[in-house]
Amino acid sequence: MKTLFLSFFEWFGELGFFSARLARAAVKPPYEFRESVRQMDEVGSKSLPLVALAGAAMGVVLSLHTRDSLIRFGAEALQPAVIIMSIIQETGPIITALVVSGRVAAGIGAELGSMKVTEQIDAIEASAVNPFKFLVAPRVLACICMLPLLTLAADFSGIMMGWIATTASDPISFNLYWEEGTKNLGFRDFLPATFRTAIFGLIIGLIGCFQGIRTKGGTEGVGRSATGAVVLASLFVIVADVLLVRLILIFFR
Repeated sequence: MKTLFLSFFEWFGELGFFSARLARAAVKPPYEFRESVRQMDEVGSKSLPLVALAGAAMGVVLSLHTRDSLIRFGAEALQPAVIIMSIIQETGPIITALVVSGRVAAGIGAELGSMKVTEQIDAIEASAVNPFKFLVAPRVLACICMLPLLTLAADFSGIMMGWIATTASDPISFNLYWEEGTKNLGFRDFLPATFRTAIFGLIIGLIGCFQGIRTKGGTEGVGRSATGAVVLASLFVIVADVLLVRLILIFFR
């Protein structure tokens, strides 16, 4: 039990030193713009179909569930507002973060883990190139920048499919659906909910890179790093979501 307790704090200590090295490398020129753009394509463009599909499924499920519940209370006119506000304020951001965590954190952990066990990272350091600047910073930056944009894509897919699912059972024009759903929705509801996903992106990129860089044990270690990156990134995203929602309620309500 004592060993587990010490390992827990040791892991957080290593993460703290890793974050400090990353921060120092990220602010010092020269900057790896080309690599950052390539990583944005990897994180953003290649995650878009999966995120859009998850958002669409989310919109359909919300439409089906909320309709039955609201009919029981005679409040079916509130369905557009419930769907749109649920997607924008909570469901869209957290689903996007978890989907990207499953795809991107595992990919980063496996990629950097493979480079670590095959000594490619050591070769980069021997060439007087800072691996934190060339490998870590572009991946973390890409996650931070792409998560809000992917969230917008998930929100759009969810809202559109929510309208289609609603129309299938009770025809309603999109203009009316949109007006009823957004008449009580303001920028203070939209902006904090969407841009908090930049924090999720920081968590996903940081945990994925950290698990990859500290890989040991050959190919088995690469598998453990990829799995650990997904599990830990998802866990920290959920914890961060709880804290950020509380802060949003304090400062934006």
